Amino acid sequence: MVLYEPNWDHHIPLPKLGPLHSRLVTAFVALICFINSYDGDFVFDDSEAIINNKDLNPDTPLSNIWKNDFWGSNLSSNSSHKSYRPLTVLTFRINYLLAGGLHPIGFHVLNVALHCVISVLMIDVFAILIGGLVHDGRGVKLSLFPKASFLAALFFAAHPVHTESVAGIVGRADLLCALFFQLSFLVYCKAFQGCDKKFSVLWIFGSILLCAVAMLCKEQGITVLGVNAAYDILMVCNLNIYELAHQLLCRRKSADIGGMMRSGLLMRLALLFLGGSFLLYARWRIMGTGPPSFTEVDNPASFAENVILRIVNYNYYYSLNAWLLLCPWWLCFDWSMGCVPLIKSATDWRIVWPLLLWCCLMGLVYQALCSQDSNKRRTLTFGLVLLVIPFLPASNLFFRVGFVIAERVLYLSSAGYCLILAYAVGYCSCHWKKHKVHYNVGKNLADRGNQSAAVKYYREAVRLHPKYVHAMNNLGNILKERNELKEAEELLSAAVHIQPDFAAAWMNLGIVQNSLKKFDEAERSYRNAIRFRKKYPDCYYNLGRLYADLNRSIDALNAWRNATMLKPDHSLAWNNMVILLDNTGNLAQAELIGKEALKILPKDHTIMFSLANVLGKQEKYKESEGFFLNALKINPNVASCHGNLAVLYHRWGKLDLAKRHYELSLRLDPSAPGTKENYNMLKRKLEQRQRTVG
Repeated sequence: MVLYEPNWDHHIPLPKLGPLHSRLVTAFVALICFINSYDGDFVFDDSEAIINNKDLNPDTPLSNIWKNDFWGSNLSSNSSHKSYRPLTVLTFRINYLLAGGLHPIGFHVLNVALHCVISVLMIDVFAILIGGLVHDGRGVKLSLFPKASFLAALFFAAHPVHTESVAGIVGRADLLCALFFQLSFLVYCKAFQGCDKKFSVLWIFGSILLCAVAMLCKEQGITVLGVNAAYDILMVCNLNIYELAHQLLCRRKSADIGGMMRSGLLMRLALLFLGGSFLLYARWRIMGTGPPSFTEVDNPASFAENVILRIVNYNYYYSLNAWLLLCPWWLCFDWSMGCVPLIKSATDWRIVWPLLLWCCLMGLVYQALCSQDSNKRRTLTFGLVLLVIPFLPASNLFFRVGFVIAERVLYLSSAGYCLILAYAVGYCSCHWKKHKVHYNVGKNLADRGNQSAAVKYYREAVRLHPKYVHAMNNLGNILKERNELKEAEELLSAAVHIQPDFAAAWMNLGIVQNSLKKFDEAERSYRNAIRFRKKYPDCYYNLGRLYADLNRSIDALNAWRNATMLKPDHSLAWNNMVILLDNTGNLAQAELIGKEALKILPKDHTIMFSLANVLGKQEKYKESEGFFLNALKINPNVASCHGNLAVLYHRWGKLDLAKRHYELSLRLDPSAPGTKENYNMLKRKLEQRQRTVG
């Protein structure tokens, strides 16, 4: 088994920390950046949402928080802003109760703590968006891009645009909404934790429920359903939008659509749509008298009579929001009261900024859709999804909002920007030196099966940078597959000499040395790989193969057993154990191992085949027949399976069935070893029986 490394994560200039340490560092960064707000007072909107809000007072009935808006006004009132956030108000009330009054320190400390928790959870969110859902054999989630997800989470933890949300107590709504937004997304991902392409409706309902909770903290929470849908289409169903559009334009039949339909995508999207529709309907009913009414002072652009001017100014607002993410140099708690004058003429130089924004966005969209690098496509696409979708409620596209710019609404959208920024850091680190360009081209070519061209680019990468261990590793693997073993050994030996803890290169070196029959060196290489990566099932599997070649049966069995303990669905290790026990005459133990394996891998036809052979040798003909037939149901075109089943029937005395399966085996593989001789022997026996009957 060969391991190819991700092509940009390891270039990020960060130490590779374990999951616990990366979370502790992220939480610490978030704490250090915002802890100075802990002793702040109630300021700005806090006076209305907290000091003057009677719903915080313990003497006020608790049921009032479900009837009033965020500011304590009755939702049926025409003056209500219709911001229905009862769970956020409930946390304010709890702060009030715990502190015995309106003491701001408790309010601020909880805000900072929430930001720390959200920043830590961002590591998991980013890891899934960049690398997908990958689990080891025990169901433990693996991060294929640990540095990238860690760096993006650090950017999020420290981004200054979060100042209003974290330091301002009313920003609690954005923090709680973001927390349940994350939980809704992570729970949705849980629906696909199995490896058989099935999904759990229960987890999807759980995700919709958490979306409802997010909405009860702030209305923006509804947007998580859009992110979930995008993740399902782009990651779970692995849809390449560019290729699909090209196929549709060229009127070619696309396999992607049919595959997605069979995967249950329509059902999942229907659940998300129905859940979202219900939540929006419920939210509309709660508003009672219709949408809130705002004045021209609150949002001047929305009152512009000329539609074009309105669109231009909205886009100017978007560009200012983008600038706050890119360069949060001048932050402000209140952008109303003419802080941002309207663009009223085509000669206003500020019109350049919306044009620049859309040029950048179109460039990102082009790269996200058309790049040949699947990692780039995936990362940029989800960066844009996280950037845009949570911002939609504040965009004035669906309804008028009561502000010009509000930094607090960028709290969730900043996650998309941080993801794109982390990719940019990795990309630049990867491409600062020319050799990495050759490496990426070589890897893309190898991934597409063009190994000859890939070798050329890998050689150039190594020539330009003689210590580029990942290029050496991948080039060594290709040379091994082409049976150019001596050069492969030299490259992989050089790689582990340069980077002694490069576990994948040690394992691949062991494979090459085993092929060269340098068994002692191969064993040392495998042991080094395991020393540097303790949980390495593939290396244990290859070590077992080495021991089997050396007739060290007990060592081989122990190595394969270790592989299956680390990765219970390691089919090759299970099958090799059964075959080795069969070959050494330990039929009873082989039977036990085979049946244990099938409990974990009930549809593995190779294990069924090996177990059927074992049972046949024990003259358990009926049971053996069952496993042979089940294996053929799964894969009916395996000549050896038909041939061995024919031998079973031959021994069992079911000669007509034996004849039929010998013929099927020979039809599939006329040169199958031993099958033709057995078939001729059977024909002679049938002819002899016919003469006897005659």
